[in-house]
Amino acid sequence: MAATYLDKILDHHRAVAAVDVRPIDQLIEQARSMPAARGFRAALAGRDRLGVIAEIKRRSPSKGDLNIGLDPTEMAQMYERGGAACLSVLTDVEHFGGSVADLQAARAACSLPVIRKDFTVSERDVLDARIMGADCVLLIAAALDRGALSAFHTLAVDIGLDVLVEIHDERELEHALAAEATLIGVNQRDLVTFQVDHERAVRMAGVIPDHAVKVAESGVRGADDARSLRAAGYDAVLVGETLVTSGDPAAAIVDLIG
Repeated sequence: MAATYLDKILDHHRAVAAVDVRPIDQLIEQARSMPAARGFRAALAGRDRLGVIAEIKRRSPSKGDLNIGLDPTEMAQMYERGGAACLSVLTDVEHFGGSVADLQAARAACSLPVIRKDFTVSERDVLDARIMGADCVLLIAAALDRGALSAFHTLAVDIGLDVLVEIHDERELEHALAAEATLIGVNQRDLVTFQVDHERAVRMAGVIPDHAVKVAESGVRGADDARSLRAAGYDAVLVGETLVTSGDPAAAIVDLIG
């Protein structure tokens, strides 16, 4: 199969991880000494309406610049005002123009739990998420073998992080459940074609067990998409491009929640 955009990004992150020799024990100690995390999963579970995970995203590999000069402090405050349940902040520098500073500024500006949106390929990436102040870490099933997914999930929970496991299909769902995931995201965007497959998201909602909090990711363009995903059984939607390119992100979130 041809290399996908994800493969190229992962190659970069694996190369960075390969030369990172910081002692794991010291990082674990540092992670465990951080203040308590804000409950990311708890903010999405058992709601009577759709939860919105509002994303701070400057650019993307597929669309280029989205809102390159955004102010993460201002964005976080607008998202909170609009009723977002959680924040997602890109920390990938190379491909998304994000940074650790963006995450820290956004989290300091509001009371919402924050997920570090990045490409986690090593134990140190998991530990760094906690150390930088994130409340949740993203693990992409397509990026990790079954053993690594389970090991990183266990480590994250052990140091006090929630974990969003991102899947695309039934096979990846099996891996997520084997890792004891309780917060599962379905990426509607095909990794090869980049097309949004709304029907797959609807199908997957029906096979994810109800004990898991269900999140639909990518390609949520507005209230109609949000309503359809809520009807399919999703607890939350993760929305980036629609919000960062909106003239009024707070109003856009109100519209999504419905």
